[in-house]
This record gives sequence, structure tokens and C-alpha cells, in this order.
Amino acid sequence: MIEVENLSKRYGEKLAVGGLDLLVRPGVVTGFLGPNGAGQPVTMRMIAGRDEPTAGRAGVNGRDDRAAPAPMAELGVLLEAKARHTGRPAANHFPRCGARPRQRVRSLA
Repeated sequence: MIEVENLSKRYGEKLAVGGLDLLVRPGVVTGFLGPNGAGQPVTMRMIAGRDEPTAGRAGVNGRDDRAAPAPMAELGVLLEAKARHTGRPAANHFPRCGARPRQRVRSLA
């Protein structure tokens, strides 16, 4: 489960993410849509524990991912489309999802 409460990120005077609340339950595929500059990658970096929020909190499976001993064992994140390995199936980016959900994952590239 991914829980985000009042998540905000500022870069100087620029507000990149402001007061975001969301709950993603296990087994639900969720995407962030919006125009360039809407804060999708910033939000994902905060959820993954790669960026520190200015305010609020983000947690995966009940804890802050920055405190997890092996965060990428629970959360598969592809933050840069250019970083995608062209020879790697999309399902490989989703750890521990099991055989049945892996059958539903397909690459659009």
C-alpha cells in the first residue's frame, strides 16, 4: 500500500508538489497523468525515498521507504523512461508481483 499525506515539495520559491493526499491499495495499478511540470516525477521520487519532502509524508507498506533496508525489493519504480532497458520485459520492473499479475503487465514501448 502507498500512503501519501499532505505531501509537498518546494525548490526555493517554486512549488513542485502541494498538499497531495492519496492512498493506493495493494493490487491496484495507478498512474500519474498531467502536463510537463505538474510534479509527477517529484512525487514518485518522494514516495521512493529519493527526495526529501518539504512537508507531509509518504510511506510504502506502512513505513517511510527511506528507512527500509531494501526499498526496491518492495517498490518497483522507473523514474526516467530513458533508463528503461530495451531488452528487459516490463514485468521485470515490478518485484514480487507473482506470476498472475505479471501476465497482465505489458510494455507499450
